[in-house]
Amino acid sequence: MSASLLRRGLELLEAPGPRKAPPGLQQERAGPRAAGAARRRKAAAEPGRNKATVKGRVVKSAIEEYHKKKAVNHLSENLRYMLKRRLVTNKAITEQVLVQNRGRKSKDQPPKKVAKKKPQGTVFTEEDFRKFEREYFGRP
Repeated sequence: MSASLLRRGLELLEAPGPRKAPPGLQQERAGPRAAGAARRRKAAAEPGRNKATVKGRVVKSAIEEYHKKKAVNHLSENLRYMLKRRLVTNKAITEQVLVQNRGRKSKDQPPKKVAKKKPQGTVFTEEDFRKFEREYFGRP
């Protein structure tokens, strides 16, 4: 992280208002250099142009970027919207949407519906069995 970004972040976190150094650190300037130093301090304090950046580049605030990219939870709005609507879609349209959103991979395909097998009954009737019994075993 560059020094300019750190400085910018610290400026955002500071309390608003004029900055004052602690009383022990303040020095009174006297002499011919005092005017030049005051001019330099005044020029540095202005937020005009940051000389540490490339020409045309705007310094972005880390806090602003964080708030811009922070995820927003839309659950409550979505639930309200869904519960407000009582419209049920047509089953054919629902199937069509599901088919369009399905991928081509085998894992995306729904399982094949297997047709239920009917219990296979016999083609012979009870009468046929009795008739066969009579003919085969010789019983009346």
